[in-house]
Amino acid sequence: MNKLVARTGRIFYGLAMAAMGILTICYRDFPYMLIPPKHDWISNHIILVYLSGTLLFLAGACIVLGKKLRLVSLLLGAVLLSIFVFWFIPYELFVSSNYMHFGAWENAAKELSLAGGAFVIAGERRSLPLGIFLFGLTILSFSIDHFLYARQAVGYIPSWIPNKLFWMYFTGTALLGSSLGIILNVRRGLMAALLGAMILIWVLMLHIPKAVSESGGGGGGEVSSAFLALAYCGIAFVIAGISLKASRVIHSGGSSPDRSALREWSGYRS
Repeated sequence: MNKLVARTGRIFYGLAMAAMGILTICYRDFPYMLIPPKHDWISNHIILVYLSGTLLFLAGACIVLGKKLRLVSLLLGAVLLSIFVFWFIPYELFVSSNYMHFGAWENAAKELSLAGGAFVIAGERRSLPLGIFLFGLTILSFSIDHFLYARQAVGYIPSWIPNKLFWMYFTGTALLGSSLGIILNVRRGLMAALLGAMILIWVLMLHIPKAVSESGGGGGGEVSSAFLALAYCGIAFVIAGISLKASRVIHSGGSSPDRSALREWSGYRS
């Protein structure tokens, strides 16, 4: 069961990254969370955009199929983390006028979460803890967003759901609890599984209807958001699958959780 959860998460993440590559090619621009705005110097070089989209699609396909998984995931994580460090941070500090506003860093956090997910999927002994920490940290930041901007974001909830403000705060609380559980390794497997299930519900109830209603307009923003949420769901499921396996080994008196989790990757990768 733990292998199935982790493998499903890996496929979700790979599908999301492959889809973002396709969106990059179709719209001749990058999904909004992958690089900061004001990047015309890249968009004007259409060959570079197509090349980037193709490489992103191939990376996602390799992750879905489990081909060269460790190498591809490490390279993808390194690229995404480099964009966060050397592009998003300078942009927010020196170009954006809203760097003191917590919400202005939301897209940077999304980039960081995708980088963390790639490191988790790589399953390398040193990348795994880093990826788990980065993902948990970004989920923590999203929980804060839900509290700070609850009233502004209630419009994103479908009209048929009552008590929208309550659900915004409830979701923020759930994100807070799951992020702390993941970061502090307190019932990490359970917290990650619940987080993945919650995000999957969002994908089905919120993101897919909005992506369908976008109908090719809006630059693919809602479609990108739907696949981004699917990537989060996938990362959470991978963490859940590994952590639940490690927990079972500990309680059975087996080897250390890190070694057991990494050994489990041989089955998860296939």
